[in-house]
Amino acid sequence: MEASCSLRSSKFISPPIRPPHHPLSIASTISISVIRDPNFGSSLRLVRRKNRFSIRVSSSDTLVAGSREVVSKKEEDLGDLKSWMHKNGLPPCKVILKEKPSHNEKHRPIHYVAASEDLQAGDAAFSVPNSLVVTLERVLGNETIAELLTTNKLSELACLALYLMYEKKQGKKSFWLPYIRELDRQRGRGQLAVESPLLWSETELAYLTGSPTKAEILERAEGIKREYNELDTVWFMAGSLFQQYPYDIPTEAFTFEIFKQAFVAVQSCVVHLQKVSLARRFALVPLGPPLLAYSSKCKAMLAAVDDAVQLVVDRPYKAGESIVVWCGPQPNSKLLINYGFVDEDNPYDRLVVEV
Repeated sequence: MEASCSLRSSKFISPPIRPPHHPLSIASTISISVIRDPNFGSSLRLVRRKNRFSIRVSSSDTLVAGSREVVSKKEEDLGDLKSWMHKNGLPPCKVILKEKPSHNEKHRPIHYVAASEDLQAGDAAFSVPNSLVVTLERVLGNETIAELLTTNKLSELACLALYLMYEKKQGKKSFWLPYIRELDRQRGRGQLAVESPLLWSETELAYLTGSPTKAEILERAEGIKREYNELDTVWFMAGSLFQQYPYDIPTEAFTFEIFKQAFVAVQSCVVHLQKVSLARRFALVPLGPPLLAYSSKCKAMLAAVDDAVQLVVDRPYKAGESIVVWCGPQPNSKLLINYGFVDEDNPYDRLVVEV
């Protein structure tokens, strides 16, 4: 028999600011006791243990590990994400980029999207043209190839990660350099500055011992490894795309650790668009996640509208306030794996227990 239990409470977990030598992860441990009563069968007791926190920050770049880039003030100004977007077709919008300190003082501050003026529910905060959105349709240029790849052995995330890895190797020649720099600044973290447990050490994963989520994490990690072993498929199937890159085939150009970091970075910010073709359903949207904060109860979401991806807010905002979007109907186990955090006020959280 299976029992489905909804786990809710009234607050959102936010990690404390701690010295940078501690690792950062968030995990809420739940102990489950099954009590058998001869008159009433089985009942469940849920006991929440003390939340455990750690702080972990990788010393390597998100998309290409081990190649820390020293960016001068002049280069950083030239590569400002929003300025680059306006220069390349972003229409006037009602948001600005602000920053807050990183947990690790050695890392640059984290950027986030905030309202540039007071907003009302129903206002369009921004509309990013498709020319500034990264999808398989744009990357591969042929929807047939995109469908073939994503229904065979490679996921959309693997293809998008590989594309950005090669683009980063292009350096200043890459059109996407300002966006890639922004992803590197965020280092695969969202607004809570936390990493997916896919990047945790074995010691940190031990915090999840006894939780079924640990098995999910290990299974996902194995899946990423299998995709890495299939990366060369993209190279040979979409050879015309990669002729512009004077580099070796994927598994020779990038180690597995580099690919895993890129994969997790893409996973943390990919947007699932609705009512679009298969080749456009997974999109990387500048001004989207990880620059937007996530909430399980928010109703606002990025949507494909005509030739753009638009965000319409679902509640009033004061100027300077961080913009929040819906993270989808994901239980906390998925939020933890995909984004590195859990939402204690998550209405979609369920725990299935066999008794």
